[in-house]
Amino acid sequence: MRRVAVYCGSANGANSAFADAARDLAREMVGRGIDLVYGGGRLGLMGIVADEVLAAGGEVFGVIPRTLVDHEVAHLGCTELHTVGNMHERKAKMTELCDAFVALPGGIGTLDELFEAWTWNALGYHAKPFCLLNVNGFWDGLAGFMDHVSASGFLSQARRLQLLKAESPQAALDLLDEAAKSAAQGVTW
Repeated sequence: MRRVAVYCGSANGANSAFADAARDLAREMVGRGIDLVYGGGRLGLMGIVADEVLAAGGEVFGVIPRTLVDHEVAHLGCTELHTVGNMHERKAKMTELCDAFVALPGGIGTLDELFEAWTWNALGYHAKPFCLLNVNGFWDGLAGFMDHVSASGFLSQARRLQLLKAESPQAALDLLDEAAKSAAQGVTW
């Protein structure tokens, strides 16, 4: 993996462990020679992970819709900052630029990005893996709900197994590396 897209909140969240995890993930990525692809913002966990990657000597590829640039939330220190017309273009560009995805804690934007990446993977548009970085159990409820969706007959076991979950940045990157090596293009029913 050369580049990992990180989905995360544009807020810091209520627990300082979220910001700590963003810093730890950034340092682990740079230590492995992995650059950051992210939403291009300077606020919240987004800004923290980008600042930390840059401070550690890594490269940062931001992708931000014009409306957010206009609201002055763009991170102008990115190695490359791609300005796009809308959120659909943002997600497509981030997918194009990365080899895998990690989801730190975040809100509806993070969920939107995660589920679209998963849907595109399931439909065979890409074979890039994704992993929830489960900071202090943040993603346990979602993982449990997805188990419920699967048990209810709306999500195959093969598709459910695509949603990786790790308790540390090191474990997340290890899982993604393994999944990327065995990923196969095609529809996952």
